[in-house]
Amino acid sequence: MKFFHLVWRGLLRRKLRTLFTALSIFIAFLLFGALMALRVAFGMGVDLAGQDRLVMIQKVSFIQPLPLGYLNRIAATDGVSAVTHSSWFGGVYQDPKNFFAQFAVDPESWLAMYPEYVLPDAQKQAWFGNRTGAVVGRALADRFGWKVGDRVPLKGTIWRTADDAPWTFTIDGIYEAGTKGTDTTQFFFHYAYLNETRTFGKDLTGWYVVRVADPAQSEDVAARLDALFANSSSETKTSTEKAFVQAFAKQIGDIGSILMAILGAVLFTILLVAANTMAQAVRERTNELAIMKTLGFGDGQLLGLVLMESVLLAVLGGGAGLLMAWLITQRGDPTGGLLPAFFLPTRDLVLGIVLILALGIAAGLLPAWQAGRLRIVDALRRQG
Repeated sequence: MKFFHLVWRGLLRRKLRTLFTALSIFIAFLLFGALMALRVAFGMGVDLAGQDRLVMIQKVSFIQPLPLGYLNRIAATDGVSAVTHSSWFGGVYQDPKNFFAQFAVDPESWLAMYPEYVLPDAQKQAWFGNRTGAVVGRALADRFGWKVGDRVPLKGTIWRTADDAPWTFTIDGIYEAGTKGTDTTQFFFHYAYLNETRTFGKDLTGWYVVRVADPAQSEDVAARLDALFANSSSETKTSTEKAFVQAFAKQIGDIGSILMAILGAVLFTILLVAANTMAQAVRERTNELAIMKTLGFGDGQLLGLVLMESVLLAVLGGGAGLLMAWLITQRGDPTGGLLPAFFLPTRDLVLGIVLILALGIAAGLLPAWQAGRLRIVDALRRQG
């Protein structure tokens, strides 16, 4: 680091050019952080899907229900340690624009299956004992200003009551995220209330969630479960929860690939900008580099100085952009509760740091190599 002052003076040689290049890198890595956070949101919990959980759906279509009578047969299958079920409700709260996910579940087995939904014991017991009760995620509660004890009416769009009146629920609890990235925008209520009140579809459920005793045997257990209901009126398709969530997320398009394509284009453009800046800086200092060689600086030293300058420029701009992105994502969902998760994962933060260093090295490599192989006589003649 004894030559750091030379590197710093090199960056300050053209202050405006350095500033605009650093700002370009800053914006690129601010965008990187935002896109990685959006990728998490649109991934809809793929990375958080349980390794020991399977999801069973109707073989023909996800929207086709399964008989509730399958529950005991699934529970008795070898390799299954727990089972629960869920049904999509699809109600409207006040205005169709107020969309959020609503599921009819069996409360006790559902919370046992998903320990990442953290709920105080008192609220759990209140929900278990209240047939028209519901629990909501913290982000959803904050979005609408709900609190425990509030009454929430939902207008059924799929499931309707006999008199077509709204379904009314009492909020018995607000769950927090036990694991970072857990979806806290959901609304859960009793399947029993749905089943006894709806006008059709009695004793049908949307899908089953199965916990396997040994995650290594997930594929075998899935095959046994599907074989159990083969040739029935409602054949099944069972897969790991991760595969199910990925398939569900891709119904709205491969958002991850789209975001990565955008990010790749941005970073490539910034690489060209930074490389051009360094190339110009080296050309402008040809005479100075020749003098430094005359004073005893070796080819390797000059190469290292130019690379240090390039990396420092990338670190200043990219580091600030990445830090700003992290600070923004720390404040949570900017949409006010529409996204199921919004944060910058540690792995993406580390990836961002690696990309910053790679950008600095790649942008400065060719100019540094040219500076290192510079011949003193040619350099002085070129300037003269």
